[in-house]
Amino acid sequence: MDRVIIDDLRVLTVIGALPHEREMAQPIRIDLSIGLDLRDAGRSDELHDTVHYGLVCERVSELVRGSKDVLLERLAAKVADVVLEFDLVEVVDVKLTKLRPPIAEDVQSTSVAITRLRAEAAAPPLEDHEVVVALGSNLGDRLGYLRFAVGELGNVVAMSQVFETAPVGGPDGQGAYLNMVVKVQTSLDPYAFIRRCQRIEANALRQRVVHWGPRTLDVDVLFYDDVHITSEKLTVPHPRIGERRFVLTPLSEVAPERCPEGWNDSLPPSEIHARGPLVV
Repeated sequence: MDRVIIDDLRVLTVIGALPHEREMAQPIRIDLSIGLDLRDAGRSDELHDTVHYGLVCERVSELVRGSKDVLLERLAAKVADVVLEFDLVEVVDVKLTKLRPPIAEDVQSTSVAITRLRAEAAAPPLEDHEVVVALGSNLGDRLGYLRFAVGELGNVVAMSQVFETAPVGGPDGQGAYLNMVVKVQTSLDPYAFIRRCQRIEANALRQRVVHWGPRTLDVDVLFYDDVHITSEKLTVPHPRIGERRFVLTPLSEVAPERCPEGWNDSLPPSEIHARGPLVV
């Protein structure tokens, strides 16, 4: 797993079982290794696709400074819980070191190191959301672009067949489209997920030059759970789902309950041919 490392964060706190340790704060060194998926951050260069280590330091320092625990073990568990409250974090290694251990022997420091997973900590589990996504391509290696999108979207749990359709709207002379619909489970919020879709399009060399013109890859969010959003950046459910047979036909294979009643009879006929399942 990818890691964000925070080393040698030092905070004064009251910690220990001996009487004099309860009377005066002592320095504690904090080392953190935070496990999360950094692929999106590596592509986007955006802070919300990673963990903000400045905020982590701030919240951990606040916790440790105000703590009066007896055991390093107890304090380490509390630090782990704080770090796991940050979105995207799946696991954290915490090492707490007493820099002035109160023992008579010649020892430089004493430490406690723990590893905690989100699933076993007090932090709330990441919530999975169901996103239905339409994919389309009519330039270049059309199947290759669909395959690329499926691999980049994350946890794809269902896929329709691939359908070949004539272009709808836009300039004349376009080639036929390959279309499909997939269902994704994700812990990303709607805006983070649409940013992922836009990055996938960009990495597939999608260019927005002509409205409804030919494109290497379309990645359109049709549904995000049962949420309704209307904003400049995102509208869900997609406003033109009911007008598009090339969307509804593959959607009916993945999430038929989301198709309008009687859609197959109400839409005008159009050329659409099943090409079979996508081999990924």
